[in-house]
Amino acid sequence: MPFNLPNLLTWQRILAIPLLVAVYLVPWEGWSMESRNLVATVIFVLAAVTDWVDGYLARRLGQQTPFGAFLDPVADKLLVCVALVMLLELGRVDSGVAAIIIGREIAISALREWMATIGARRSVAVSSLGKVKTVLQLVAIPLLLFHGRLLDLIDTQRVGTWLIYVAAILTLWSMGYYLKQAWPQLRGAAK
Repeated sequence: MPFNLPNLLTWQRILAIPLLVAVYLVPWEGWSMESRNLVATVIFVLAAVTDWVDGYLARRLGQQTPFGAFLDPVADKLLVCVALVMLLELGRVDSGVAAIIIGREIAISALREWMATIGARRSVAVSSLGKVKTVLQLVAIPLLLFHGRLLDLIDTQRVGTWLIYVAAILTLWSMGYYLKQAWPQLRGAAK
């Protein structure tokens, strides 16, 4: 397991997850819900930014590794899924939306793993549709965590809710795309 800067940033994203959970579950004395929301938002945003930074640095510094290629999407999925569970607990996201996004992440991860074992992982490589879905999630979730008015102009709950619904639709669409790409191998395996 190589310890280079990009991989350390990915690990930081994973280590941010228990901090995000602790913000809401640990009974911090004197913390208002607004304070918790702000801290959770900052933790999530900083962790999400490392998703871009670690990839950029890995390419720029020539430090792309098989371990980093494995760990990066795992960190992303863990961060998004845990944040959605926290938002579900707080009543800020619909259970159907959370189930769609989390279920798709598990299903497509399993599909990619299986495709890799048969040497066909490239046919389910990340698409631009999947990237747009991820960006929408990474914008919607901090808005939902913040759960207030931003600059007295933006109702973050309303905007975040719309964005997470669009992300859920793109989640289903991208899952259909990946299943279509994998269909020849899936059909062959069923025989």
